Amino acid sequence: MLKWQYTIFLEVIPLAEEILTVFDEDHKKIGTATRTKIHKTGEWHETFHCWLVSRPNGKLVIHFQMRSPHKKDYPAMLDITAAGHLLENETVEDGVRELEEEIGLSLSFDELHPLGIIKETLHHEKLIDAEICHVFAFEVQADCQFRLQKSEVTGMYQLELDSFKALLQDESAQIIAKGFEEDAEGARYNVDKTVSKLDFVPHEAAYFAEVIKRIEEAYPQLMKLKG
Repeated sequence: MLKWQYTIFLEVIPLAEEILTVFDEDHKKIGTATRTKIHKTGEWHETFHCWLVSRPNGKLVIHFQMRSPHKKDYPAMLDITAAGHLLENETVEDGVRELEEEIGLSLSFDELHPLGIIKETLHHEKLIDAEICHVFAFEVQADCQFRLQKSEVTGMYQLELDSFKALLQDESAQIIAKGFEEDAEGARYNVDKTVSKLDFVPHEAAYFAEVIKRIEEAYPQLMKLKG
């Protein structure tokens, strides 16, 4: 009797990787590539950035997300309220999904205030992130309710814009950020946190300066608190 031996080969199929559009210095489309390759070679690609602001007592406040401590890049650091890469088949309008996905805020694209395009390049270990950033802002009210995407965001903080400017300009070494964080079970607790420049994702100084300038132009402060 013949005995047959069967060998089973299992094919390992990697998860589909994001495909982004590649641009030249003049923001002209020149092709597509995977996100990994683009970050390796430092090619220009598009991102969506949305900054939430508020004006309690008439003073401008800017909102930051705290990245999950489990993120590969910049874990547990403060960053843009909501942001993400635009895929090859997406328009800038599609970027509004980041607000819903990351912080549970459902807005239409038309509700956002456009702040224009800002280009910046971030260097992190072997990663070169050359971004053409489509930047927007939106004013939220004090009772705004956030629903965090646990894999991405672990908390939300707010800073007075004047205090953040002083920190960036080295007029202050530390400032107070007020907000909340969530534990692994989703329980939420309020936090007053002393932060320095080292607590923020290291965007270019020119990027932050331009964002602040455009926010101040879009949302003038109603009053200055005295003493």
